[in-house]
Amino acid sequence: MINLHVHTYFSLLQGTMRLDDLINVCKKNNIRSIAVTDTNAMNGLIQFAKKAKENGIQPILGTCITEPNDNKKYVIFLARNNSGYSDICRIITQRKLNDDFSLLKIINRTWKNLILITPYPDLLNESNKNNSIFAEIIPTSTNKKNALKTYQFALVNNIPIVATNPIYFLQKDDFELHKLVTAIRLNKTLETINKDDVVDAEFYFKDKSSIEKTFLKIPEAITNSIKIANECKVDLKLGEYKYPSYHTKLEAKSSTSLSAIAFEGLRKRYDHIDSKIKNRLEYELSVIEELHFTDYFLIVWDIVQEAKKRGILTIGRGSAANSLVAYCLELTQVDPIKLNLYFERFLNKARSNPPDVDLDFSWKERDEIVKYVFEKYGFERVAMISTTITFRARSAFRETAKAFGISDREISKYSKRIPWTNAINLPEISEKFSESRNLGFDKEPWLSIVRLASRIANFPRHLSIHPSGIVITPTKITDYCALEYAKNKGLGLIITQPDMYSIEDLGLVKIDLLSQRSLGVLRDTMEIINKLSEDN
Repeated sequence: MINLHVHTYFSLLQGTMRLDDLINVCKKNNIRSIAVTDTNAMNGLIQFAKKAKENGIQPILGTCITEPNDNKKYVIFLARNNSGYSDICRIITQRKLNDDFSLLKIINRTWKNLILITPYPDLLNESNKNNSIFAEIIPTSTNKKNALKTYQFALVNNIPIVATNPIYFLQKDDFELHKLVTAIRLNKTLETINKDDVVDAEFYFKDKSSIEKTFLKIPEAITNSIKIANECKVDLKLGEYKYPSYHTKLEAKSSTSLSAIAFEGLRKRYDHIDSKIKNRLEYELSVIEELHFTDYFLIVWDIVQEAKKRGILTIGRGSAANSLVAYCLELTQVDPIKLNLYFERFLNKARSNPPDVDLDFSWKERDEIVKYVFEKYGFERVAMISTTITFRARSAFRETAKAFGISDREISKYSKRIPWTNAINLPEISEKFSESRNLGFDKEPWLSIVRLASRIANFPRHLSIHPSGIVITPTKITDYCALEYAKNKGLGLIITQPDMYSIEDLGLVKIDLLSQRSLGVLRDTMEIINKLSEDN
């Protein structure tokens, strides 16, 4: 049997399994193929695909989409191929962004690149007949009656069945961890959450042979899981860069345009151009072209030029200052020839990752430039990059204590003495940090609180906005990843579900447009000086 219904801790505050633990248990049990189907999410799919392939495991990429008005009702979507993966990204995006999203409407459409799985007879019945849909049989002790009902419906309606053992936590004892994160998600205490709030206590990683034994009378449920797995072959071309094109008015080749702009800038920067400078510029341009970074430089140049047209202060910084091309494009203001800076520190043929040009803007004007990028390159191809907010010691302690019913006032007495550290240190916090001595965590309920809080160390809590990262894609962004609102939905800011590391693994272009308060102060100072000069 191959498990096709698996939730990691990227099913935020629902699943409790770390990706590394999933990969390790697969290796330990010689499992060569497994799916990840996080709830309304693909946050962890890129990391999962990368880790699985590195360990010789076939990753099956999917998601579990729930009905907004009934979160218990769901359909699992598995990608057959790359087009199916993009379909999943679009479905998740609709689920996250559209208030009128309907799971019934989704399954009424034809999805030739997806495999659908659900245990609900009404959803099985409503699905478009052209879809490859399977009846999910989940034979846990508390679900036997529903499993039998699903099986009988599938039999009567000639719908294929598939065996699953949904996984939300690694071991049976981890159910308490699932209860904890559920209480945090629902803002309840461990005493007030009820049976309907949590998943089945048997949704842990069971031995494959014990599951197969359950399906001895209906072996097709097992063989169908293998058939489905064999159909799901997605290759995201991780590490291969997917650059957007910069279109010039003359429709010249990108390399020709970049060379022309760079040499024009060279003549502006230097009164005397000798062979050393000219050869250096030609060498840098050849490396940029060979590594296929030409369009990246043109896009960054375009952003800087637009800022200058609008009178917006901008400064490029970092290792880009080592590049003569960057200097000639006015991305940086440091002369690398005069200062004898090595281009290879910024970019060289042995380097596979893209160049990183950080652009600083005044905090008052940075949003204007971000808006320009959206308008210039298309709202369908541009998005802010997310960052994953995880539990650190103080937040893990606070949230766990709340789940135990401790008042905010009492929690604050303790949390203010917990340093900024990994939550895994909580059980030994008094021994490791002088400011945390004599906290009394060796007595109940604190002993249980810090024990559980340490177990959610580095768990994803929610998504926020990366302080500077913006991504531009060659085609629609939902061809590559799903989108959702940042935590404060009222602001209307839409972000990628994957964070910057997964965006880079996908090979997408990340451009850092940073908000710099000091540039705002400098701008204000210059305006005051100019005004005083005019008055005098």
